[in-house]
Amino acid sequence: MSNLVIIESPGKTRALENYLGKGYKVVASIGHVRDLPKSALGVDIEHGFAAKYVNIREKTELCNTLRNEARKADVVYLATDPDREGEAISWHLLSVIDVPETKIRRVTFNEITKNAVQAGMASPRGIDMDLVNSQQTRRILDRIVGYKLSPFLWHTVRSGLSAGRVQSVATRIVVDRENEIRSFVPEEYWKIDALLSTSAGKEFSAHYYGKNGEKAELHDKQSADVVYEGSQKEKFVVTSVKKSTKTRSPQPPFTTSTMLQDASRKLNFRSAKTMKIAQELYEGVDLGPEHGGSQGLITYMRTDSVRISDEAVAAVRALIGAEYGDRYLPGKPRVFKTKASAQDAHEAIRPSHVENRPDDIKQYLSADQYKLYRLIWERFVACQMEAATFDVVNAVINAGEYEYRASGSTPKFKGYLALYEESTDNAKEKEEKLPPLSEGEVLTLLKLSPEQKFTEPPPRYTEASLMKYLEEQGIGRPSTITPTITTIISRGYVSREGKTLAATELGELTVDLMKDNFPDIIDIRFTAGMENKLDDIASGKTTMEKVLEGFWSSFSKDLEKAEKKADGHKGEYVEHTDIVCDKCGAKMIVKSGRFGKFAACPNYPECKNTVKLDKNGKPVVKRERKEPEKTDKICDKCGGAMVLRRGKYGDFYACENFPKCRNTMPVERTATAPCPVCGKDVVAKRSKNGVFYACTGYPECKFATSYAPTADKCPECGKALFEKKTGERVCLNAECPACKSKR
Repeated sequence: MSNLVIIESPGKTRALENYLGKGYKVVASIGHVRDLPKSALGVDIEHGFAAKYVNIREKTELCNTLRNEARKADVVYLATDPDREGEAISWHLLSVIDVPETKIRRVTFNEITKNAVQAGMASPRGIDMDLVNSQQTRRILDRIVGYKLSPFLWHTVRSGLSAGRVQSVATRIVVDRENEIRSFVPEEYWKIDALLSTSAGKEFSAHYYGKNGEKAELHDKQSADVVYEGSQKEKFVVTSVKKSTKTRSPQPPFTTSTMLQDASRKLNFRSAKTMKIAQELYEGVDLGPEHGGSQGLITYMRTDSVRISDEAVAAVRALIGAEYGDRYLPGKPRVFKTKASAQDAHEAIRPSHVENRPDDIKQYLSADQYKLYRLIWERFVACQMEAATFDVVNAVINAGEYEYRASGSTPKFKGYLALYEESTDNAKEKEEKLPPLSEGEVLTLLKLSPEQKFTEPPPRYTEASLMKYLEEQGIGRPSTITPTITTIISRGYVSREGKTLAATELGELTVDLMKDNFPDIIDIRFTAGMENKLDDIASGKTTMEKVLEGFWSSFSKDLEKAEKKADGHKGEYVEHTDIVCDKCGAKMIVKSGRFGKFAACPNYPECKNTVKLDKNGKPVVKRERKEPEKTDKICDKCGGAMVLRRGKYGDFYACENFPKCRNTMPVERTATAPCPVCGKDVVAKRSKNGVFYACTGYPECKFATSYAPTADKCPECGKALFEKKTGERVCLNAECPACKSKR
């Protein structure tokens, strides 16, 4: 019996063929095979939003191959990814391969392991049209917004722009933060720290809290001076010491969003890079015969669920007990609650086989694959470990009516922190360990330090913090987070400044325009509500037609009003720079050409001056061309002077009449040692492989070596010794019997 298995990515082919064995042929669609046309809307709004799909032109040959293979097979298994996008790809494949539906089986794999693949193949089903329609709705919504809004932006802002539904909201979030930072007014406040010592000579710090038991903030120097002077006149006495135990429980295993955030903070990976590496780990890596050959190392990486299978929980608990002991193993497995808005179609991101420890398979992974796999593995193992506990001490210290406080925290039991600690965007203040204190104890004041501070504006978003905010607001889903951020950067609405994301002038202008004309599209709650409606379609609670009709009825009215308002008001956005034109003195503007962006004079065509820009938008500084250094040497071919030039293999002499005369001469090099073969000078030379040492008697004497000559002499023959990279010194005289064995 002939079986054909169609998957999305060719990276899974080898692993699946190993698990399925003979009788199965695995081929890849390499993503989507059909889409809406590029040159037209492709959606019949007047007739139920019917979509007109066309085969992707670049995949014509692939579609023919898939069709021929499907017709030859007895059964066709559609094994695309287990999400809405994968379901839609399977649905499109039905049209492309054009075979009876009785031959079709839809199967899914949450992980590329033998058990998961065999279980998936044993549980075929039909195409889930609710999932397909959810994906179709998203695609049609994005097409309508992009196709209808882009011309409006061309007319009012700048030609070549494009608009997106989720991307517009993400841009607005970055722009709003930029406006918060600009409008922020810093406020003055003061801190007073006291360096104290116990009677046993142990030092620690306490911080001013307030007066007469009530918290009081110091807003100016005058009030800080009153506390400072008053505290110095008083004795510092411990009035209260409270001891407690604090428990910190581990976080759930990764979802797509939390994985992207942690990879950004801990590994400095951009979201696109993280997803690319995660895809490779999911599809499979060849671990050699000792580890079972090619296999997927993690479960499906596009998920918003924190659910873990019973089998995986049992495996990780067995590993924790064996590796760390029963003290690190909770009495019962930890169960994490998935958010109500999550699809929960797949498990959390975890190792397919927790027995594959990162260090055991490191040799089979690239450096980046190892880093990400280790992060996923440690997070998963830690989530089922015992909580960490800390001994906490809080002390209240009075200096007359002024109250100071000190706190200390020391680990009592590391628990899961022995393996993994969560990361955040905010730097944590380290709590010091307090010395033993007792109520009524009088302390010695060593130093009192008032310090002026100012409140700081909210920080710009990083990729990690923006993803976290989008997730909190219910915007985007696992498959859309990374494309959203990548798109707003590539379109020039947002720029990277180090690790942070800053709004560009174009982004701010576009957001202001969208707020005035399309308040729903740019509204965070509206976009989050639309995501919930897509989830409702996937679960069968509503239909694609109802959601699209509801959206279009409002959007079309906004579009009509915006077009009337903008009619006759053509605007052209210009990106200004601080670069001054060195020919006419005008400030230059940014333009785009076939080789990228460049700065141009705004007075074109009267002034045609341009400046090349680097990838950061900074002017490229032209290197001044130095005139070659003339020498007293004469060209023996034309009589011209020889000049000193530099080539990739070092300095050389060349005739000043180049290119008419191409005569060259080598630069005399300082002798480094006598040649051990002929006695002439050995000089240093340079090649594409680096520095080497050769005899000046070439070609009669062809002695050359990578060993460096030294001033030491061979005790047997008196020739110079040469030093290896290891530091060993050897004689290279072929006539020296005592040293011959060392060569």
